[in-house]
Amino acid sequence: MTPIEAQIEGIVDSILEDYRHGRSIDKLDTSCHPDKEIIIDMIGKLLRIVYPGATKEKTYRIYNARHNLSMLIEDVMYNLNKQLTLIFKGSMDEAEAKEKAQTISLEFFRAIPDVRAVAQTDVEAFFEGDPAAFSVDEIIFCYPGLFAITVYRLAHVLYSLGVPMLPRIMTEHAHSITGIDINPGATVGKYFFIDHGTGIVIGETTVIGDHVKIYQGVTLGALTTRGGQSLRGKKRHPTIEDHVTIYAGASILGGGTVIGRDSVIGSNVFITHSIPACTTVSVKSQELQFKPRNCGGNCQSCDKPEPFWEGQK
Repeated sequence: MTPIEAQIEGIVDSILEDYRHGRSIDKLDTSCHPDKEIIIDMIGKLLRIVYPGATKEKTYRIYNARHNLSMLIEDVMYNLNKQLTLIFKGSMDEAEAKEKAQTISLEFFRAIPDVRAVAQTDVEAFFEGDPAAFSVDEIIFCYPGLFAITVYRLAHVLYSLGVPMLPRIMTEHAHSITGIDINPGATVGKYFFIDHGTGIVIGETTVIGDHVKIYQGVTLGALTTRGGQSLRGKKRHPTIEDHVTIYAGASILGGGTVIGRDSVIGSNVFITHSIPACTTVSVKSQELQFKPRNCGGNCQSCDKPEPFWEGQK
């Protein structure tokens, strides 16, 4: 054994010894853990079920809707059953886990038409809300906001059926791609429009009504998480009523905070109390300072008789 091999062996032994402390991070049994890669593959196939015209299976010479849908459902159903069984095996015997997984899988697929009905309203909200959108196809193919919302809606069904971990894997995958963090436990109404999207955070107990529009950088969060697990199940995040627009960078915090319907929340505001209906909230214009920059006479602006800052005094 070479000196470096001996050192590596010593490192291996020390880490294996560290595994024996019995901490939560020392668990070696992976038999009850879902496979993230399989779940991500399922998301892609579920999106093909929700938006059947968005993609086409390249291996098929002729597109047959029934045949293609049957193949997709069979594929996803098999993998969903397997992943759910792995999750439930941690708290029940294998036979019970398989039975529960089968029941939830069937309930999940029965909910797909309802998911698609709400997805249609989201697509309409995107198209009506964004003058830069040329077509519905462009929205379905390209818009990260719609991707994040649709993945959330699918994950929310599983969350509502009491499935642990798997819904969060789904929404965190969308989060990693889009920068939009929607907890699967949030309640989101119809005609939901996220414009641009990057940096949006929507907490677990958030309730959002119909026809709500949110821009990038918005946080719908909790006032504090110091209570840790003692806060589980309590309303920690705000309620946003119907027809509310929330502009970029706004933070709305607290389980008792309600934004009344038809309100407009301006950019960069920080709200921790309820706002009545039909209210516009904005930050008072900040005072801007303009000072001449010492550029040594090497810029075109210095050749002008009146530098730009003179007109701003």
